[in-house]
Amino acid sequence: MIYLDHSATSPLLPEVKSAMIDAMNMELGNTSSLHSTGTRARDLLESARKKVACLINADPSEIIFTSGGSESNNTVMHIFAGQPIAVSAIEHPSVLEPALEYASRLTKIPVDENGRIKTELFPTESRLVSVMLANNELGTLEPIATDDKYKFHTDATQALGKIPIDVKALGVDYLTASAHKIGGPVGVGLLYVKKGAPFRPLILGGAQEHHRRAGTTPLVNILGFAAAAEYAEKHKTWELYEKNIRPLKNALAKRILKEIPHSSLNSPLENSLPNILNVSFAAAEGESIQLYLDTMGGIEVSTGSACASSDAKPSHVLMATKNDVEVAHSSIRFSFGLDAKEDDIDKIMKILPNIIKRLQGISTIKIKE
Repeated sequence: MIYLDHSATSPLLPEVKSAMIDAMNMELGNTSSLHSTGTRARDLLESARKKVACLINADPSEIIFTSGGSESNNTVMHIFAGQPIAVSAIEHPSVLEPALEYASRLTKIPVDENGRIKTELFPTESRLVSVMLANNELGTLEPIATDDKYKFHTDATQALGKIPIDVKALGVDYLTASAHKIGGPVGVGLLYVKKGAPFRPLILGGAQEHHRRAGTTPLVNILGFAAAAEYAEKHKTWELYEKNIRPLKNALAKRILKEIPHSSLNSPLENSLPNILNVSFAAAEGESIQLYLDTMGGIEVSTGSACASSDAKPSHVLMATKNDVEVAHSSIRFSFGLDAKEDDIDKIMKILPNIIKRLQGISTIKIKE
């Protein structure tokens, strides 16, 4: 099997599994309890907070553990309920939908054909501007344009571990991410809140996370997140992705364009994440390509965001960049992990051209020359 869907989720790192198993074998109490087992649990929690904070150069007190990126994003939008909010047109649904729900007025900032926002069109009257650090479907890196006129949030879910992240250098007020994109467990994420930034809890009913997020602390998951963050920091995974994975991504892009007629790149090769490549194949339906790659070659890819994989609507990201339904429906996203090899490219290109040729041969869509 060749797994190229790391943007949907990455398998647990061995180091993460070990850390979580060790935690499960300990006698740990509730982190809110005052007895000895509770105190031990609380000490481990705060140690984990330091490790996760280190990965983005934050102060540990600025880190709130959540159930994942979606909850973190919803929390940020909730803070600004009843106020004008601006978001990029290609944000993840966990930003777009709560922004639409909470904003007194929602402005969508347009993007160019590569998915890069047009910073000159920022609505300065908005109280919150939300622009993802890297797009989950295209891999496009976005310019972060902070300003004293508004608070700035960035969804760094896809960027975490793939590029160096320093919240102080970025100057953002809020940053969100999930553990399972860097080899940590599903069900835990982070919300960075800059000291002094407005805050209002989304989940009430408990004093956990220093009164900022109620609910019994999922310590085992958090310790897994900390182990994944520690691994990324220790190995500088962003350097490994740049050195080892970007050349593979670029090689696959070059071969697809050369060997498969009527193919086109949706992802920019520059100013982009080193591991995401989105490609469209004229008159070949994306889900069919995905199915054939899986059943014929054991190659697992995605047609876009995993959160919307069951939705028949065309990708809102590709519609914002290409404004072409056929391009959107014929797209495939390859997202590499650090285990990818040069041999994987050869295996893909051994079967992909034939799949595309077969699908184009039975398609009712006329290919535009």
